[in-house]
Amino acid sequence: MSTEIPPRAWVEVRGSALLRNLEAVRAAAGPSIRLIAMVKANGYGLGVEPLIRILETEPLWGYGVASVEEGRELRELGVRRPVLVFSPVPPGAEAAAVAAGLTLCVSDAEALERLAAAARSAGTVVTAHLEIDTGMGRAGFPDGTIDRWRPRVAELTVGSGEASQGSEEGAGGVRLGGLFTHYHSADAVAGAARASIEAQQRRLAPVLASLEGLLSADAFVHLSNSAGILRGPRSGSSVAEAGVRPGIFLYGGRAGETLPDPEPVVTIRARVIRVARVPAGATQGYGSTYRADGEERWATLAIGYGDGLPRALSNRGSVLLHGHEAPIVGRISMDVTVVDITGLPSTRPGDLATIVGRDGDRERTLDAVAREAGTISYEILTGLSRRLPRVWLPD
Repeated sequence: MSTEIPPRAWVEVRGSALLRNLEAVRAAAGPSIRLIAMVKANGYGLGVEPLIRILETEPLWGYGVASVEEGRELRELGVRRPVLVFSPVPPGAEAAAVAAGLTLCVSDAEALERLAAAARSAGTVVTAHLEIDTGMGRAGFPDGTIDRWRPRVAELTVGSGEASQGSEEGAGGVRLGGLFTHYHSADAVAGAARASIEAQQRRLAPVLASLEGLLSADAFVHLSNSAGILRGPRSGSSVAEAGVRPGIFLYGGRAGETLPDPEPVVTIRARVIRVARVPAGATQGYGSTYRADGEERWATLAIGYGDGLPRALSNRGSVLLHGHEAPIVGRISMDVTVVDITGLPSTRPGDLATIVGRDGDRERTLDAVAREAGTISYEILTGLSRRLPRVWLPD
């Protein structure tokens, strides 16, 4: 007798679709542009280990993560390419980053001082990228105060014609291998997006010109997220970028309302675990927020907000069963969700419900589900809990 437990709910991932989205990014960016694949948050919730296995077969320049811990995980998986840690790291994490050969993205002079001290302590030269704040507001050297912080950056860096005033490269230090900012509205409607991109580039241009003497010979500028990439390069841009940072588009989420659709990568499925016929007036869920108008048939699904299904879909979302829409009734619970299957083809325990993906001729896209929940596709993906197995499908 088999002791294998069938999964109650799971996430299907199509690696071949992800790679085709990567090719679309490459075509939009141009053949000479360095690709930094963003794999933070456990590969946008899809599982960083299988993700890295397929991305390592591609000609990427490197990867982007949010923390030293995520960067070390990539090293443990055998990654030798550059790994950029984009979020500011807590004081004291610099030594671990240096030991793992990670590239920290530095956004203030104090962080650069700590990194330089860690590099000198290890007797090695490490690479950092400078983040410039041109309007995002969450991190970065302010673009308008460069005269105040540039001298200190020059003192703390090595490896360029002007730098190394306060450091000897042989004793360890920090070299500047890149400079970047982050577009805050590239996903807006086309005209507003282009205007915001150009405004941020105009703010960055004088900073870049002022810092050129501090950057290493192989340093490069990277600006574009998925939306910025798909907007396409424009002649006359005030800053020329040599690298881009694709993220959500790789994983099947739209980068903006007026931008090309990605190929779907993710399907979320759950099993029916109970079917019941209920009388008029029957209520469902905490708070009894749903009451049957007449006799109805309900199916209980083995997925809830503990799995990452947004509770905001209560009484407003739907799933696909046998190629038909089945509306969610009542509040979603931690472990189960109830849908109305009145009038649908015969449904029994063990049948499959599709929360995101295609069933027959119908499809519920990742972005459509996110809109119903009042959120974005990023949050849907990264909110999928560890309780859902990730099943990477063969080509």
